[in-house]
Amino acid sequence: MSGIYIHIPFCKQACHYCDFHFSTSMKLKGDLVHALLTELELRKDYLDEKMLSSIYFGGGTPSLLTEKELSAVFDKIQQLFSIKENAEITLEANPDDLNVEKLKMLRDTPVNRLSIGIQSFSEEDLQFMNRAHNSSEAHKCIEEAQKHGFDNLTVDLIYGAPTTSDDQWIANIDRLIEYDIPHLSCYCLTVEPKTALAHFVKTGKAADVDEEQASRQFNILMEKMEAQGYEHYEISNFAKPGRHAIHNSNYWRGEAYLGIGPSAHSYDRKSRQWNVANNSKYIKAIKEGIVPFEKEELSPEQRYNEYVMTGLRTKWGVELDRIDPAFQAYFLREATSYLEEGKIEKKGNAFVLTRAGKHLADRIAMELFLDV
Repeated sequence: MSGIYIHIPFCKQACHYCDFHFSTSMKLKGDLVHALLTELELRKDYLDEKMLSSIYFGGGTPSLLTEKELSAVFDKIQQLFSIKENAEITLEANPDDLNVEKLKMLRDTPVNRLSIGIQSFSEEDLQFMNRAHNSSEAHKCIEEAQKHGFDNLTVDLIYGAPTTSDDQWIANIDRLIEYDIPHLSCYCLTVEPKTALAHFVKTGKAADVDEEQASRQFNILMEKMEAQGYEHYEISNFAKPGRHAIHNSNYWRGEAYLGIGPSAHSYDRKSRQWNVANNSKYIKAIKEGIVPFEKEELSPEQRYNEYVMTGLRTKWGVELDRIDPAFQAYFLREATSYLEEGKIEKKGNAFVLTRAGKHLADRIAMELFLDV
């Protein structure tokens, strides 16, 4: 089934590592929410499948929306689409926003899953990343969310930071295990161009990511999650049985989705398009009845490459019968060396990364790509 992604491009402050589209000025928030409603109207026919299995509010910081703003978006979606019973409705939230008042408000909305950007329980880590919350708020928001009936939680953690020792990384994981969090998304710190962190590294104010440390902490993560019965179902994602993220799993399985808001991406299995990453330009165009986007029609070779990239990242792997017959022999030939090296294993009709292969997921995928 299809899903809808809503991009909320506002944050209280800029994290040093973040290269997503956002603004720390809230002056256009009201106009932007109105533009989201209009874009939903303009693009109501984009999805062939009108039944939604997921709605995802990402950003930015969607927890900055008021109840009135959230309700307006939900009302518009319900007018234009059918929503599956028990659909997954996720809202990304920062710990400093999830106070008791905000949680009570969210309980009165259709949101049934919270994605909380903890990143670390260490003050040193949080300060290095320039997060808006502190360690105390990181703990309290989880405890309060659970008290208020949000048992469907996913938490983000970051490893590989210069301030994150192996002991601290283990402590972060252990704390979430103690909280009985059903889903974790864990990402290696990356130094993205044009971010504050990239500037700090370039000028010697911060150390670059230590690849050995990052690899070691990834191993620690995989071992601890497996020991606790979590399923490593995507490179960065771990879930208790039956608690996979529906929305993101649909991305990885190649399902269609509609992206609403500045910088949001959409996919209809044949093409990709992405909205302009500028709040003012987005609002102005939408007011004129125009969705400001760029579009790329995907060639058979590009569809093959995308499937290999996303499939290899998951526990389902790359299924040979889902590859265009014209490219199957190429895939088998290129995958042979990785099978022999124990980085890929064959499970029935699927080719799946081993633990050793997961350290090289992007590199292996690129080696299996067709030239476009």
